Amino acid sequence: MLTWLGRLAVRRSRAVLIGALLVFLGLGAYGAGAQGDLDLSRWDSPGTESVRAGEVLRDDFGTGNPNLALLVTARDGDVDSPATVRAARELTAEVERLSLVTDVTSYWDASSPALRGEDGRRALILARLEGDATETREELALLSPQLSRTTAELEVRVGGQEEISRQVGEQARADFLRAEAFALPAVLLLLVLVYRRTVAALLTVAVGLFAVLGTMVGLRAVAQFTQVSTFAANLALVLGLGLGVDYSLFVINRYREERAAGRAQPEAVVRATRMAGRTVVFSGVTVAVSLCALLVFPFFFLSSFAYAGVFVVLAAVTGAVVLLPAALARWGHRVERAAGSASGSGFWHRAALRAMRRPLLAGAGVLTVLLVAASPLLGLRFGLPDERTLPAGTSSRTTSEIVHREFAAEPTDTVQVVVTREADTRAYAAALSRLPGVHQVDAPDGRYHDGRRAGAPGQDRLTAPDGRVRLAVVPTQEAMYGDVPAFVERVRDTPAPAPALVGGYPAETTDFRATLLDRLPLAVTLVLVATYVILFLMTGSVLLPLKATVLNLLSLSVMFGCLVWVFQDGNLSGPLGFTPTGSIEPSIPVLMFCVAYGLSMDYEVFLLARIKEEHERTGDTVRAVGEGIRRSAPLVTAAAGILALSFLSYATGGVVFLKELGVGTALTILVDATLIRVVLLPVTMRLAGRANWWAPRPLRRLRMREEPVADVLPREYV
Repeated sequence: MLTWLGRLAVRRSRAVLIGALLVFLGLGAYGAGAQGDLDLSRWDSPGTESVRAGEVLRDDFGTGNPNLALLVTARDGDVDSPATVRAARELTAEVERLSLVTDVTSYWDASSPALRGEDGRRALILARLEGDATETREELALLSPQLSRTTAELEVRVGGQEEISRQVGEQARADFLRAEAFALPAVLLLLVLVYRRTVAALLTVAVGLFAVLGTMVGLRAVAQFTQVSTFAANLALVLGLGLGVDYSLFVINRYREERAAGRAQPEAVVRATRMAGRTVVFSGVTVAVSLCALLVFPFFFLSSFAYAGVFVVLAAVTGAVVLLPAALARWGHRVERAAGSASGSGFWHRAALRAMRRPLLAGAGVLTVLLVAASPLLGLRFGLPDERTLPAGTSSRTTSEIVHREFAAEPTDTVQVVVTREADTRAYAAALSRLPGVHQVDAPDGRYHDGRRAGAPGQDRLTAPDGRVRLAVVPTQEAMYGDVPAFVERVRDTPAPAPALVGGYPAETTDFRATLLDRLPLAVTLVLVATYVILFLMTGSVLLPLKATVLNLLSLSVMFGCLVWVFQDGNLSGPLGFTPTGSIEPSIPVLMFCVAYGLSMDYEVFLLARIKEEHERTGDTVRAVGEGIRRSAPLVTAAAGILALSFLSYATGGVVFLKELGVGTALTILVDATLIRVVLLPVTMRLAGRANWWAPRPLRRLRMREEPVADVLPREYV
């Protein structure tokens, strides 16, 4: 197939390029509107207890999580002064009339101590916006400026979980545009330096842009049938550009080698398409399989990245083995090296040979460095997201910080307990109020504090029409900034007079984390097994895929060590501009594992393919490793540097999640392309010797066979 594509590129280059231009324009026109069809997500896990509790609260009680908070500050006196009370009640009535608002709880109507600041100058109005995340946040984009105000009596600030999430989405979109504006010219400049040919750089960027647009079109198409997260667009940009560059580098370099060997331009195009194209296809399949493992998680936030991975690989591979060969067939003379220019750096070749002369010493030294860099991973702590995901000074974060500082309770994070049949809940409410981290419990018969009834309930809608009740467990600030899953488990472990469902935002995030960690072993196993099989089909070896897996896991350990040292513990938080929380939200490391593992194996495929080709030609493992690295390592390093730069563009963004993805993945790529591939790979192959290429006889029959490389182009094509 690849040989046929190369011949097609030679004979029909004009038609292929005109068709490519029309497709490119069509992709741009359709893909430009993709962001409008993508959705926002929440931290919930389908089928879990918290989601079932939310459904009961919505359908039977007409309430749910308060996802919008108005922080009201009295400008004269305190929140109980007559002028403040009058203005605050008018504001409450205004909120009740708003679109999508189904439930409002105000300090001035409920008189709940949890809604009043400790100094008496501030109080809260809580509301629930009904609808999916996209609907509510689009509505909030209009309401937030409208509700934020300063009058003679009041200063009003908008906060709450939904407002925080809305601003995270806005910041991510801004980061996307900033990264795009930075990455494209930077990548083009680096490519000019690598190729020493402007046309080669432009063709490579064109393939990258084709991959990005193709991915956006694919995401928009899938969004017509299922939910696709807006964050997938961020991955589409950096991965599409990066893989387009990677694959184009290898195809163009192979074309240059064939021309330097004296072959005519048409034959050089076909051979480059066949040999480099095969490596590109294996590499693409590896990346796609790694990201497809995200489909095991029941969250469209993560499955969206799997869709993006499949589309970006399809588009990047198509660009590299169809469009690029056609361009080389017409303009290849403007891509070739200038007379007398070097064909590659000998530094990596010398480094590999030096390492193979003293394999134990070199391997032990690099392994020690990597293990030290990975050691912070031992202190990894998974936590839940909060307002510190946003940059300091963002309005919703500032609002949350004021509430945390000046309120004893956190009513926006109320844990909702639904008792599923009619029962006497007085003793149950008293027991819940005695739990560590509980500020008060609102029950139909009153408000409970420290095991005693302390007054009237601070909320409405505590009883359903059929007599069932809900209890609102209001946590303290310390509980919500501590071990939230442990707090939720204490509530769930408290004996109830009848079966009960525990929901609310803390329970939803806890169940999200639990589901994620439960499915994680399956996802990791699928990635490891699938990539092992792919590498076996490429190399025909049992040992090489195993060695590649171990080396990849080592480089990923460095990435996670970096996450802990930088983002969990707060080192470099000043230069990177974020606030450490002392933990890591678990979905981002899962995403990073799949992305980084696929990209690491990407470079493994590039190197092993060339080493295998040299070994089949010479039969000498040491010579094959040295020659394979001499020809491939400079390209791998250049590709890794460009891809790392693309990921690092997110380090300047405002959302901590994207900073983690950018910095962690960039570090993994650089470590993998240097220390792993240029030292540990040759060292392990040197020590294994002939065992590198061994496989049991039954498995040899499964390996994908290759035709001889010679005579790929019939005489009439030359």
